[in-house]
Amino acid sequence: MKRTHLPLNGLRVLDASARHLSFTKAADELAVTPAAVGQQIRALEDMLGVVLFRRTPKGLELTDEATNGLDALRAGFLQFEESVRAMQAGQSSNSLTIAAPRDFTAKWLAARLAKFSKANPDTRFTLVAADEAVDFTEANLDLAIRLTTGSGEHEGVKLAAGAHVTVAAPEGGAETPISWPNCPVADGVAALRLADAGLAIDAAAIGLGRATVPLLLAEADLASGKIRAVDNAKESEEAYWLVAPLPQWRQKKVKALVEALTAT
Repeated sequence: MKRTHLPLNGLRVLDASARHLSFTKAADELAVTPAAVGQQIRALEDMLGVVLFRRTPKGLELTDEATNGLDALRAGFLQFEESVRAMQAGQSSNSLTIAAPRDFTAKWLAARLAKFSKANPDTRFTLVAADEAVDFTEANLDLAIRLTTGSGEHEGVKLAAGAHVTVAAPEGGAETPISWPNCPVADGVAALRLADAGLAIDAAAIGLGRATVPLLLAEADLASGKIRAVDNAKESEEAYWLVAPLPQWRQKKVKALVEALTAT
């Protein structure tokens, strides 16, 4: 059904002017000038083909035509407010859907979400495994974490540089390379091919070879002594980014999580 064009600004001015019976007080409420209020009322009268206010020695008076429409107008504004609250309900919910690579979730994200949940026990997470970019609308995402060169078309913040380090078992272990999709080129023929960098780290830890992996994913295992660094970390053009379209990025729940994940 085709909608009638509604002069919403004029109707807001009419509502305020009718409540105050004063263009000056309506202007104060709406943060505009009395002249602007008068202009909106005249434009509304021209569109409707009726007179809405009469000037009398005592001030403004509503005409019958204006009075007849006020109850429906104010009910309509209440409906608008309810509609806005309904659309904001998702923002105030405690559910967050996040897309991230599997290895990133296992080696870095999960522990931090657990910490966030302790401070925010009502928060619920849905994690979507995504090694490639996922459409925010189709997957109903609030936030995504990507290994990329920037935030692209979305809002975003860099979590950490994408430096790579080669790791191996604490003692001994094979010296042949372990590979995973999109891993940096290593010398030698891979003795083992795995699905992601997290599995490569675990394989290196038990001596199956050496894996060149993102430093961020290896940091916890390096700190615990589960693996050792064979060489110094090498910088990469890619980095881990938190990204989201602007509407999602503005949500309070997303802002809170981004702040927690980027805290040093």
